[in-house]
Amino acid sequence: MLAPSGARNDVERVASSVGAVEWPDAPSDLATLGIAIALGGLIRLPHLTIGGVGLGLSLPVGVLLGSLVAGWLRATRPVFGHVPEPVLRLFESLGLTGFLALVGLSAGPQFVRGLTESGVPLLLAGTLVCVVSHLVTLAVGRFVFRMHPALLLGLCAGAGTAPVALAAVQNTARSKVPTLGYGVPFAVGHVLLALAAGIIVALRAA
Repeated sequence: MLAPSGARNDVERVASSVGAVEWPDAPSDLATLGIAIALGGLIRLPHLTIGGVGLGLSLPVGVLLGSLVAGWLRATRPVFGHVPEPVLRLFESLGLTGFLALVGLSAGPQFVRGLTESGVPLLLAGTLVCVVSHLVTLAVGRFVFRMHPALLLGLCAGAGTAPVALAAVQNTARSKVPTLGYGVPFAVGHVLLALAAGIIVALRAA
């Protein structure tokens, strides 16, 4: 893909033989974006039922997989799926802010109720579980598997099923590289989260 430079007619004449032109004023390809989201949403529908617990990809995982495939196709054939960089930045900022707001609105009542019932032990247990698991992951990934720090931090964000953490890592690194380590752990983390929740409920009922 070549950056357009020169007269438009001359660029279009040469582009057919050397690559594809991406004009700065090209509109966003919302059709491709919508198709990727729709197909990703369909991916999460099939699921297995084990012991009364449904295991399958969640909607966020399906949309993520659909977007990853669309991004890969655009990287190999950059003739569709164009979204200007300023629009991507706007989506990232609005998406992160909206996600934080929705998490607060949905989790607020349960958080206050749990804090009232369990108090400080709940906070300490949650902090301990999160910190220890990520420290072990960072240590093993860095010193045993020699993973790049950006990939490793993206992996931790995915394993914690935390899109906010991924956004924070990307903003700090000023790179999209952490996304490469995010996808698979995010999907596996969602499956294990559903499985663990079903097991805990079954144990409490017993």
